[in-house]
Amino acid sequence: MSKTCRQVEWIFTPEDVARIRFAFSPIWELVISLRAVRDPARHSLHLPWVRAVRPRLAGLDLTELFALVPPQGYVVDFLTPPPESPMPDFAADLERVRRADPERAAAEAVRANGSASGGVARFVADPEAGVVRVADTLERYWAIAFAEFWPRIHGLLEGDVLRRVRRLAAGGARELFADLHPSVRWTGDRLAVTRPRQYSEPLGGEGLVLVPSAFYWPDVAVMMKPYRPMLVYPATGAGTLWDEGPPPAPGALAALVGRTRAQILIALAEPATTSVLARRMSITPGAVSQHLGVLADGGLVTRRRLGREVVYRRTPVGDSLVCAS
Repeated sequence: MSKTCRQVEWIFTPEDVARIRFAFSPIWELVISLRAVRDPARHSLHLPWVRAVRPRLAGLDLTELFALVPPQGYVVDFLTPPPESPMPDFAADLERVRRADPERAAAEAVRANGSASGGVARFVADPEAGVVRVADTLERYWAIAFAEFWPRIHGLLEGDVLRRVRRLAAGGARELFADLHPSVRWTGDRLAVTRPRQYSEPLGGEGLVLVPSAFYWPDVAVMMKPYRPMLVYPATGAGTLWDEGPPPAPGALAALVGRTRAQILIALAEPATTSVLARRMSITPGAVSQHLGVLADGGLVTRRRLGREVVYRRTPVGDSLVCAS
C-alpha cells in the first residue's frame, strides 16, 4: 500500500458516537508553537506573535524541547496529553506532563528523532530527570511567551467548539465531520484520517476527543492508544488570529494596574462573563471577580446583568489604557 493511501481509522459504536466530545488544550498550543519559534518561515500565519516573543526568549534554553518537537513529523505524545476536561487549565496540563511515565517518554523521544543520539541523548540517558527538566522549561516558556496571548487564542478555539457543537446537535456525526478537514472522512460507523501510517481499531466505548488548534493549522494530528483517542484539527478562523497584530503586551499597563488585571483588560476586547474570563486565563472565578471589582471601582470596566449572568466590558477609559500600552 502506498504511503498516500494509508489512514488512521476509528470504528464507532453508537456509544462512541454519543461520547464524542470537544476540548482544547493550552499545552498543545504551547508545545506546537515551538515550531513557529524555530522556523517562522514555515509558520508565517503566526509571524506577528513570533516577532513579539522572540526577543524575550534569549535567556531561555529551548534546545531539549526543540529535539522533542521536531520541525515536522511526530511530536512526543507525553508533552501533549489529551485534554481530560472541557475547561482548559494549563497548570493541570503541565502537572500531567510531570507525571509522564519516564520509560514511555524516552521511547517517544527516540521515535521523534530516529535514535537516542543527538539532541535527545541527555533526555534518554535519564528520562525521569528529563521529564522534570522539560516540564520546568515549558512552565517558563508559558510565562515568558504565551500566557498573555492565551486569552485571544482561547477565544478563537472556544468559538470553533461552539460552532462544531451546534453542527453535531443539528446533523449528527455526518454533519460534524463533513467539513472538519479534507483528510477526514465519515463513512457511517468509521472515521478515517489520511495519515502516513496504517491503523484501524474500534474505539471500544471511549469515544473520541476533538481538539481545535490554532498553531497546528492547517494540518490534522491524531493520538491513539495507549493515550485516549484524539483528533486535532485546524480551528476555523485561525488565519485571522493575528489580523490586528498580537494583543498589546501589558508592560506599562501591568506596572499601573498589576499583571493579571492588565491581562483581564486585554481579554475584554470582547465583553465576557467572570466564568468565561476564568476559563480563558486559567485562574479561579473568585480571583477574576476580585480583579474585576477593582477594575470596576477604578472606572476601567463596567458590568451589566443579562438574564442570570453579569457581563463585563471595558469602558472608554479602559480602552484608552489598553491601546496606549
